[in-house]
Amino acid sequence: MGIRQASFGQKPLSLIALGGRVTYVATNVERYWEQFLKSMPSGKGRPARYLESFAFGFTPADAKEIAQLVLAGTKIATGSVLWASQADRKPVPIAGDFSIVTLGGDDPVCVIETTDIRTIPFDEVTADYAWDGGEGDRTLAGWREMYWKYIERECQRLAIEPNAKTPLLMERFRVVYAAPLG
Repeated sequence: MGIRQASFGQKPLSLIALGGRVTYVATNVERYWEQFLKSMPSGKGRPARYLESFAFGFTPADAKEIAQLVLAGTKIATGSVLWASQADRKPVPIAGDFSIVTLGGDDPVCVIETTDIRTIPFDEVTADYAWDGGEGDRTLAGWREMYWKYIERECQRLAIEPNAKTPLLMERFRVVYAAPLG
């Protein structure tokens, strides 16, 4: 399922004690972000906001499968439960944000840019989001079945009763960088 989830076991930075001193060691995600920035043409401004690194889905297998859909351009939209973002104190994406898609953990795949974000009740999500989500049969009925399971899971975690008006953050994005980690 194409849900934004924090990368499995993600660590924002690594500190290692060597010979009595602490040394900073960049994670692969941090190295990938720097590689992306260095790839930008000179004179072009740096991205305004790096939001996060995350994996799509709930398992490493999901993350790998869905990352391939992103790289192929099949998946250009996703959604998440607004209440979960609020409870987890995660910033809401805005157009122009950049994020790193991972295979889970510290395995970056690509950089995406959020192109549009809207808060839409579950029962008002349209067929174009289901198609652009790129998963399953890409129909609205298939999308609703898949996302309802996700909504129930998130609402159970939050001790909230899910309903047809559950607010979803519906995001569109584009891949801006997909070189392998050097």
